Amino acid sequence: MAASTIAPEVEPAAPARPTPAPRAKKKLIRRTGTDYSQRLRHSFQLAFLLLNAWLGAQFYLWVRHFETGDAAAAIARPAGVEGWLPIAALMNLKSWSLTGQVPAIHPAGMFLLVAFLAISFLLRKAFCSWLCPAGTISEYLWRAGKKLFRRNFVLPRWADLPLRSLKYLLLSLFVLAVASMSVADIAAFMGSPYGLIADVKMLNFFRHMTELTAIVLLLLVVFSVLVQNFWCRYLCPYGALLGLAALFSPTRIRRREATCIDCAKCAKACPSNLPVDKLVQIRSAECTACLECVAVCPAQDTLVLSPSRHRALPAWAVAAAIAVIFLGVVGYARFSGHWNTNVADQVYMYLVPRADEAAHPMPGQ
Repeated sequence: MAASTIAPEVEPAAPARPTPAPRAKKKLIRRTGTDYSQRLRHSFQLAFLLLNAWLGAQFYLWVRHFETGDAAAAIARPAGVEGWLPIAALMNLKSWSLTGQVPAIHPAGMFLLVAFLAISFLLRKAFCSWLCPAGTISEYLWRAGKKLFRRNFVLPRWADLPLRSLKYLLLSLFVLAVASMSVADIAAFMGSPYGLIADVKMLNFFRHMTELTAIVLLLLVVFSVLVQNFWCRYLCPYGALLGLAALFSPTRIRRREATCIDCAKCAKACPSNLPVDKLVQIRSAECTACLECVAVCPAQDTLVLSPSRHRALPAWAVAAAIAVIFLGVVGYARFSGHWNTNVADQVYMYLVPRADEAAHPMPGQ
């Protein structure tokens, strides 16, 4: 009998997946006109840097008047230096919010903090990229590094994320310290010899720096040359506070997908290394409204800084808003009589020469 052959069952072939059609290249509608946002921003940076240099020089002369015991008329103390006392500003802000009374010691620092918080709420963390002297110096350093090495170094994600948390850790320590103080504690600290000349101690930190301090500052400079905005991105607690305020801002960078040609120039230009080309809105606390991404975008009305989907803020409006908020708050403090710290010269004459001493109770204490 002939052997019968049983044919194996053959599974039907799976239907071939359709090959996706190649993505159509979008037509570029080029921007018209000249972008002047960076020239405008850099002019603000330079003006604020010069303002702080002038305040620093005036404050130094004021300190030297009391250190030398000069009997001649002293130069007026520039209250603006209190902007470099963020912890004192936080203390005073807490006291003011709870009592409704403007503190008598270092009130200018508190008003400056209020101005910078207002700018952050309305215009993202624009203080950092438009006004902050430390931010300006940091930007000059990384740009110098980019010219020197033809690139800036980007830390890997496993290192970048933990390091970014450092500034929030520092901020939390300061906030917890201030939160633990009562209004009476704050008043006592501000009226103490240490509190009265906290600004002088801040100056002496740089004038009489230790070898360790000099090494740390040198390392910060080196890292700032190699990595974009190293201090601002990883260590600045002031920027961390303003970034948290910016999270509530309705204003943000918005990208219009319909006209975006996916060139990724915006992401490459972003100093905060944000994926601007992948997102419709930039909500990150790292965004400083520097407008560098907007400046390099070649497509008309595709990338804008805007409080809503239908209204873009041009660079001149950002600059005008920053100036109005800053000058408005400072002007209010000045004209209301709450800008200057009024301490008798005799107190300063005793305390300033002893600023570096561990303890120096005033006469009668």
